Amino acid sequence: MILMLIFIIATLFVGGRLVVLAVQSTRHATHPALSRYTPPRADLVDRNGEVLARTINALSIGVHPGKLLNAPEDLAPKLAALMPEHSVADYLTILRSHEKFTYLRRRASPDIIARVNALGEPAMDYVPEPQRLYPQMTLAAHVLGYTDFNGHGVTGMERAQEHRLVDAAQRAEPLKLSLDTRVQGALESELSAGMVKHKAKGAAGLVLDANTGEILAMVSLPVFNPNTSGLPKADDPARFNSVVQGVYELGSTFKPLTFANAIETHTVTSLAKRFDATAPLQIGRFTIHDDEPANRWLNLPEALVHSSNIVTAQIADMLGEAKTKAMFTKLHFDTVPQIELHEKAKPRWPGYWARTSVMTVGYGHGMAVTPLHLATAYAALVNGGIWRPATLLKLDARDVPHGERVFSTSTSLIMRKLLRLVVMQGTGEKANVEGMRIGGKTGTAEKALVAQRTVDPLTGKVVSSARHGYNHHANISTFVSAFPMENPRFIVLTMLDEPHGTADTGGFSTAGQVSAPIAGRVIARIGPMLGVMPDVGTDIDVADLLPLLWKPKGERR
Repeated sequence: MILMLIFIIATLFVGGRLVVLAVQSTRHATHPALSRYTPPRADLVDRNGEVLARTINALSIGVHPGKLLNAPEDLAPKLAALMPEHSVADYLTILRSHEKFTYLRRRASPDIIARVNALGEPAMDYVPEPQRLYPQMTLAAHVLGYTDFNGHGVTGMERAQEHRLVDAAQRAEPLKLSLDTRVQGALESELSAGMVKHKAKGAAGLVLDANTGEILAMVSLPVFNPNTSGLPKADDPARFNSVVQGVYELGSTFKPLTFANAIETHTVTSLAKRFDATAPLQIGRFTIHDDEPANRWLNLPEALVHSSNIVTAQIADMLGEAKTKAMFTKLHFDTVPQIELHEKAKPRWPGYWARTSVMTVGYGHGMAVTPLHLATAYAALVNGGIWRPATLLKLDARDVPHGERVFSTSTSLIMRKLLRLVVMQGTGEKANVEGMRIGGKTGTAEKALVAQRTVDPLTGKVVSSARHGYNHHANISTFVSAFPMENPRFIVLTMLDEPHGTADTGGFSTAGQVSAPIAGRVIARIGPMLGVMPDVGTDIDVADLLPLLWKPKGERR
């Protein structure tokens, strides 16, 4: 009877304890921040919940030199064979030291741990440590960044959102980024293929929601794997994020902005107004010419379709310094990119706005900005005229910023039509995908030579540089586009750094030949993912502009 009573009391105690634990568990589930199982750092996920970064439990390999049973001379070669980051001599020094404990490899793989353990040395120790894992490998590496051995963010969103990721009240919930891994993968794939095909030094691109500022994909090549221990140093090209740190003169992609400014300010009141492009434009000791001269008077649609420097310079001259500076200031071309990342570079703004500076800036020379600056400007150009800052965080509808008006709705509508014409009959023809209603503009610019360059060792950002002339054999080839043009939802930018022509491009490395086709392939892949289906029966109406074009498509040079 006594024994049975003891068993009953013990059973009641265990049952009661289980009830208490169950209640506590329910409370912790309701209040994740109070849970004892909250991860030390929040996950990073894409807009659809796909895991991009997660903290897991890992083991680090170490040794207690004073507790060795095997001879250091026998153990050192075996360790060097398994973990070659140290030489046999280094391992001998460690094993013969008087240290109590020394790490040999931090966050080792299970395979290495098993093979070291199989050596049978009891002095080896395996210390549990949290490890940041990036299951998508190199995908969006520049956006995500990485953490140091202490678990602190070093670059990317890991650094930019450090407080949110480790905050005890928030880290149980993943941080949802604006990225879409499907779109990111498609953009990386096409840019990488284009970079290889054209033997380019690098590549960059992004996909931006034109109405919210959310970035669905951001790519900079070459890239690195944030999982590896051999992470890039500050001066490694793989560390450099060309989308927000690269400052370039982006050439003819500026022309639509100049045209929109002229229309918005009523500097040009008719698209039919014609400008003299019969000969190069002489301004003092400078000569402005067209790459493919039309040798005739051109109206606005023709000038944009032909990408005329001569006409754009004349329009910029009519605008003058005040109106030109005002527009670029509204587009934030005078400040660092508006985005959460710490790694970003300030544009090169003209120090002195001479008449020639105003004219050349009008067609993209003399002012250097990042690709992100250009993408947000094009969003304002086609979304009804509202500039919004870019973001790498997923936004709810109520969180979308109101933005700042740069262009009127009517100006934006005109620019949609003009950009569609460029792809239908102009330099962007190779980006045209049947049914996807793409509009855009090419830009090919010679790279500015940099005589001196100072790089921040922590961020990899160029903090100062001295420009000296241009490299006539190296181009930055950019294509910036929007789709679908009847109601633009997305901006797609593709850029190759120092591409080379191939047989199918006729040896040319211009944006129309190398970057525009990449954009077309990207849009063909991501359009259906984003709910934009090919539709040959729907398009923006350009019927009012077609009569202004002097020659039909088949008769142009």
